[in-house]
Amino acid sequence: MLIMMLLKSLVTLCILAAVAFAVPAQEKRIHHHADLSDHVHTDDHGFQYDHEAFLGKEEAKTFDQLTPDESKDRLAKIVDRIDIDKNGYVNHAELHYWIKHRQRRYIEENVNKNWNDYDQNQDGKIAWEEYKNTTYGYYLDEEFDDVEDKATYKSMLRRDERRFKTADRDSDGIATREEFTAFLHPEEFDYMKELVVQETVEDIDKNGDGKINLNEYIGDMYTPENGESEPEWIQTERKHFAEFRDANKDGYLNGDEVAEWILPREVDHADNEAKHLIHDTDTDKDEKITKKEILANWNMFVGSQATNYGEDLTKRHDEL
Repeated sequence: MLIMMLLKSLVTLCILAAVAFAVPAQEKRIHHHADLSDHVHTDDHGFQYDHEAFLGKEEAKTFDQLTPDESKDRLAKIVDRIDIDKNGYVNHAELHYWIKHRQRRYIEENVNKNWNDYDQNQDGKIAWEEYKNTTYGYYLDEEFDDVEDKATYKSMLRRDERRFKTADRDSDGIATREEFTAFLHPEEFDYMKELVVQETVEDIDKNGDGKINLNEYIGDMYTPENGESEPEWIQTERKHFAEFRDANKDGYLNGDEVAEWILPREVDHADNEAKHLIHDTDTDKDEKITKKEILANWNMFVGSQATNYGEDLTKRHDEL
């Protein structure tokens, strides 16, 4: 009897572990803009934004674990790759291409990481049924009865299905690699932009009226602790809402206004970052940079244990 009880408990634990792995957290929240990094772009407190822009988010984490000498050595090799015409200089076009390539590679690696989990029959495509069963299989069998927040998981399933069908351009119920990329990263595809706006409104619109008021807008960014005064950046966001976001001045953000906010037109972050890096490292102001100039400013382009330590000290100092 005891053995049977132990076996039953073990099976239950295994199921719970499998479910925890299979059902995604609310990772499907779309970024408000297809920026190069989630970090604030300010050089006053380190260069984490620049690191992720230049290297890609995953590669930046690897460099963060290196010594300064290792980081510089790897950077020197990267510079040789960026210098496409091998003339000893990195110009704006070459750096812009490199940054765009690194960002695209991050997306491709993310898709590759998920692909084999969902392509169950290894046919090079992912059917909606494959995705649904892999992600929600156990819960579907139990009709979500074992879930504490049943409504939330049912909502997640409906949302996934809607996004999958939108990404599936030929409506055959099967996603090619390009369509699956659109499913995972809809902010990168023009034909997914209406869905990006729709999901964002649904996430922030707490009273369900189909638009975003000021309190919902601020509440999505900031939740005050007891007795905490509102930080200055939140006051700035209030002004942005009133003066820029709410274009028709009706006190709400509608779909068009949300689109202007989260999907600003013709903003090339890679282009801006390439200009920024060249401007700050081009000592002779010839609008191109040498390997020597780049390595002299290596901590702007790449991180290391040393630069992280310095950034930690800066943060601690600011907190005091």
